[in-house]
Amino acid sequence: QVQLVESGGGVVQAGDSLRLSCAASGGTFSSQAMGWFRQAPGKEREFVAGIRGNSDTTYYADSAKGRFTIDRDKAKIMVYLQMNSLKPEDTAVYYCAARATSLWPFTLTWYDAMNYWGKGTLVTVSS
Repeated sequence: QVQLVESGGGVVQAGDSLRLSCAASGGTFSSQAMGWFRQAPGKEREFVAGIRGNSDTTYYADSAKGRFTIDRDKAKIMVYLQMNSLKPEDTAVYYCAARATSLWPFTLTWYDAMNYWGKGTLVTVSS
């Protein structure tokens, strides 16, 4: 059974940094995409950053560009989200997600592409 477990959330001040981690188990994700999403109170879950399988090409939401970096270890069982220059509007529950296959129809959004989800880790940024 596939499990994704996030860690690294916490309470920080504006301008601080955090590094989120996601540990994947119960499957292999060496050629599958993985991503980070977030959901703020009263808002829909949104894409933050993603990394494709074989190419390790990265993608970012506009809100994350220049501040956040997604990467993963060579064994491809851990994926990370380095978040710098945090803002109060980054406050949300952050979720790790993974796709079950390496296939990616070009019309698929990151959100719709994910098949597995973690339970999330809370990030609170105070002003």
